[in-house]
Formats: sequence, structure tokens, C-alpha cells
Amino acid sequence: MSVLIIKIFIMKRYVLVNILVLLFTNSFAQKYSTDTIQPQHIQEVIVIGTTKISSKENKPLGSIDEYLQRSAKVEMIKRGAYAWEPLINGLPTERTLVTIDGMRIFGACTDKMDPITSYIEVSNLMEASISSGQEGSCHGNTIGGAIDLKRNKMGFGQKKWNFNLNSGYESVNQQKIFGAGTNLKTEKFYTDVNFMMRDAENYKAGGNIEIPFSQFQKINVSGISGLKIGANKLVEVSVIYDKANDVGYPALPMDVSIAEALITSLKFQMLPGSDFLKSWETKIYFNTIMHRMDDTKRPNVPIHMDMPGWSKTYGYYSHLKSVFKNHNVLFNINGFMNKSSAEMTMYPVDINEKLMFMLTWPDVRTLAQSIYLEDQIKVNDNSSLRLSASVTMHQNKIESEFGLNSLQIFYPEMNPEKTRMLKSFAANYQFDKNRFQAGFGLGYGDRAPSVSEGYGFYLFNSFEKYDYIGNPKLKNESSLEANAFIGVKKEKYSAKVSASYFHMSDYIVGKIIHNLVPMTIGANGVKKYTALDYATLFNMSLTTELQIADPLKWIVQLVYTHGKDHQGENLPFMSPFSYQTALRYDKNNFATEVSVFGNAKHQEFAAQYGEAETPDYTIVNANVGYLFPLGQTKIYTKIGVENLFDHYYTTYSDWNKIPRPGRNFFINMNFNW
Repeated sequence: MSVLIIKIFIMKRYVLVNILVLLFTNSFAQKYSTDTIQPQHIQEVIVIGTTKISSKENKPLGSIDEYLQRSAKVEMIKRGAYAWEPLINGLPTERTLVTIDGMRIFGACTDKMDPITSYIEVSNLMEASISSGQEGSCHGNTIGGAIDLKRNKMGFGQKKWNFNLNSGYESVNQQKIFGAGTNLKTEKFYTDVNFMMRDAENYKAGGNIEIPFSQFQKINVSGISGLKIGANKLVEVSVIYDKANDVGYPALPMDVSIAEALITSLKFQMLPGSDFLKSWETKIYFNTIMHRMDDTKRPNVPIHMDMPGWSKTYGYYSHLKSVFKNHNVLFNINGFMNKSSAEMTMYPVDINEKLMFMLTWPDVRTLAQSIYLEDQIKVNDNSSLRLSASVTMHQNKIESEFGLNSLQIFYPEMNPEKTRMLKSFAANYQFDKNRFQAGFGLGYGDRAPSVSEGYGFYLFNSFEKYDYIGNPKLKNESSLEANAFIGVKKEKYSAKVSASYFHMSDYIVGKIIHNLVPMTIGANGVKKYTALDYATLFNMSLTTELQIADPLKWIVQLVYTHGKDHQGENLPFMSPFSYQTALRYDKNNFATEVSVFGNAKHQEFAAQYGEAETPDYTIVNANVGYLFPLGQTKIYTKIGVENLFDHYYTTYSDWNKIPRPGRNFFINMNFNW
């Protein structure tokens, strides 16, 4: 009881400090300006892209993962130097939603080595729109939130060509980066085509310690073209091809020989321009992903395995935007059909013994059809109310008879087909007046179990050292949420405190089954997916920006996350108190920045899920950049150093405590004409 009282006192003190900081900054900001805040959506937008490269980017050719980490809502689980798994509000990809231009895409790896963010590049993305909780339910059901990655495109206009070349180098893993792109726009046609290549060797942690099996190679090709077929109508086609080879995952027992994705879409858009109907957009899309894990390059492997996986998705959405009186309405219908399959073949040392084969994803077909309605209501000049609701018909079906028979060993009465109804409701109120902004919201949403949670067959979790078996009898996981924020925004100063609370019922986790023998050599045992009564999660963030002088800006971000299950045990991957701060000087064509980030000691770890305590750390980065204008050609160069003091460290979100990279010198160059 005394420990609980102390924790409550600390939390109250933390909230009080943030409120006092906010009140102080509000009075401080009055010295600068009396500008008002314009109403805006609560979601966060992170600008991405190399076409119009900005001096404000600390590393313009960094990965999408590095850009997303700027958000107070996003963290990353790292299993190596490539393809990090995004967490939104501390929740992993089963409980969140990542789309590209609204398209649903599903990874093909049972170990989550291929998050959707791994199949895009900074060269073909314009921005990442990050929504918390049910604010992100427009394109599908979610618990923690959503990220929509929006493509780069020129749009129509006066005829103009643009070309760009990008090159970069990073010392910590000898990474070579090369990219090229071109775009054209006319009154009736536009096209954007770009290419990006990365080639990296093993990286070195602090103290010049090499981390084996952390190398990777990848190429990414992207194209998008639009054609005006009438005064207010257009057709747009797009494609992304991404291929990664020889990808090492030092935190896992297996690497990836190839990960390949093809993502395509065809869109029709009409802009009637009437007072009532503002736009109508319809898109059909298809994507296919192939992912192959293998351990052929690992030493001392007791038994060689191949683990390929495949994912194909056919989908569509059609949404209408309408404005009448004080209502701004979005109506969206969308649906998809996904086929996920994965298998494992084990090759005995004795070639006279038979191969061992199993379906780890038994050819599961997922069919979903959703209706979503949103109404942004202008209550008065200073306040607005956003209401949204959705309903989804969700069906899983096992197509493989062999896979069904395998799961019926554990669930003799199970049917190959299961249909669920998923729901989402949310209400958010926002108030804006002069320099003050505040809002609060309530929401409810549920989700179906993922393919692994429902139908996985002996999936090894190397973090917990257990084989996992899916459970088709799981209920929908649901969440009640509340959120609030308060902020000020001036010409030279802004500050915002945000908080979210989630109460998640039927929270899906693994439970040890003592009478089953693991399939994986060295595993501690077998777990079956089951559901806890509930779990709770609370997070809070403070973000501030201060224009100290015209060219000098100071940025601070503080984040804290706290998660418990119904028995008071810690949830995994809950961030301890973390901080980021940067001092940026930007004048004319010159920019430089010094930044510091770190975590407090991770003491509230979830031992039952394989976590252990990690120490606190503080990392210092610095960079300097200059834009050289040479007539029609612009050359932007940025050089910098990350982990300046070569600190050896690991964090709460590093799989199996894999260390982060040590001191890294980098140079990024962009030629644009």
C-alpha cells in the first residue's frame, strides 16, 4: 500500500509540474504576440521527403523509422538495424494500424520482421499522419492508434520538370545511400518516379564493438502518375516495389535472405465543387509480399530451418466529403481480402532422416467490410465537436486442410470459419481561442485477434523463449479510452500537454501450457494465446518550442507511459520517462543543431514477458548543414555525428537487449534542379 501511495504522489507531482510549466509558458508567450490559434485536427503530422529537402531535418536521408521516433506517440521495437516495429501509445502492431495512402497492407513474417514502414522510403513519402486511439479508425479497427503514410506527388500546374539526386554515407555500419528521382507536372498530367538504394555492413555499438548479423541491403522504386480526364475528374495510378536482401537480425535466431513487396493502386477522384459535395475519391489496390527467413549464415545451428511467408491483399475504399451548414462530413466504405500463409521446413543433420514440415500460418483468408462516418461540427467560432463511428464485418477462414487438422489437435471442435462484428465510436471536443487551446475525448473500439494470435502454430518468441500457439476461440479485444490536451501557441512559442488513458478488456497475451513440449530447441516451453480480464495504460507528454531569437529555436519533449494488467503486473514495452531536447540555429542557407535524448532507468519492467531492467542513458547528437544555390541547381549538404560520446547502451524496446549503434558520422547530400 505504501508503494502505491508513493507512486500516486509521484504521478500527481509530475502532472502538477507540467501544469505549472504550461501556465508559466503561457504568461511568457504573452510578451511576443497576440496571434490566435486556428482550429486544427488533433492528429500529429510529421513531414517526410527528399524532393523538397529542408534544412530543418537533422538527417535528411534517415530511415522512416528515425522520422517516426520524433513523435511523442511513437516508439520502436528494434531487432537489428533494419525494419523496426512501430509502437503507438506503447502498443504493438496487433493493436495498431499502419496504412500507405489509406491502403491496408499486412506483413508476411511471423516474427514481425517486416512492418509496413519497411516497404517505403523517404524518397517517396510526403508525410506521416499519426492518430491516437480511435481518432485513427477511418481505415480500419484499431486500439492504440494509426499511422497513415502519404505519398509524394507533384499535382497539376504549369509545365515543369524537376530532378534530384541523393547520396549519403554513415560510418557506424559503412552504409552507402544513393537515390534519384524526377517529376513532371502539366495542366493535365503529373508523374513522380524515384529510386533509393541502401547497403550497410554490420554496425558497431559503443566502444567499437561489432554487432554481427546486422547488415542489410535494399532497393526501393516508386512511381505515381495522375491524368485529368475532365474539368474536375482525375485518374491516378501508383506502384511501389521494394526488395531487401541479406538482412541480418542480431537479436533473433534467424536472418532474412529476401523480403520483397509490390504495392499498387488505381484511384478515381472527382471534385464537384458544389457547396454540398466537396469530393469523392475511390481507390482499388493490390499488394503482395514475400518474406523468407533462414539461418544458413548462422554458426552452430542445431537444426537448419527455412521459414518463408506470403501475404496478398486486395482492397478498396470510397469516401465522400460533404459540407453543409456547420457540418463537415466524411463517409467512407472500405474493404479488403487478405491471404496470409507461412511455413517452416526443418532439415535434420542426418540426411537419411525425413524433413519436418509445418504450416505456421495455415493459409488464413481474412475478409473485412467496413462503414465509417465522421462529422466535424462547428459549435461556434471557438469550438468544434468531432463525432465518428464505424462498424465492420470481419471473417477469418482457414483454407488449408492440413493447417486446420494441425490446429484441431488443440481445438478438436473448431470450425475453419469465424465471423465477428467490430465497432468503433469516438467523440472529441476542441476549444481554440486567442493563444489557448484545449480538448478532450472519449472513445470505444475493438479488434479481432491477429492471424498469429488466432491461428499461429508453434511460433517461437525469442524474447520470452516460448513457442506460441494461436487460439481461434479468443473474444474481440476492446478498449475504452479517454484523452485530453491543453496548450498555448504563439508566434514565437508553443507548448502542449497531452494525456491518454486506455482500459482494454479481454487483453490478449500468452499463457504457459505446462503439458506441451516445445518444438524449438532451447525454448522454455509452450504458451497459448489467451485473454486477461483487462489491462490499463496511461501516457502523458509535454512538447514545447521556444524561438529564443529569430534564428535560434529550443525544442523539448517529455514522455511517460505506464501499463498494468488486472493483477497489477507490468505490461511489456512500456516506456519509462523519456526526453528529447534540441537547440537549432537556422538562418539563410545555414543550419546547425545540437540535440540530447535519453530514458530514465526502466524499473517497471514485465519479467513475465521476458523483460529485465535497463539502465538510464543520455545521448548527444550534432549536425550542420548548408544550402548552396547555384542558379537553377540547389545543393544541400548536411554532416553530423550521432552518439557523440560513443556510449554503449540498450533500451527497454531493444529486443533481447541488443545494443544501439555507437558513434556515427554521417554525410547527406541532395542535388535538386
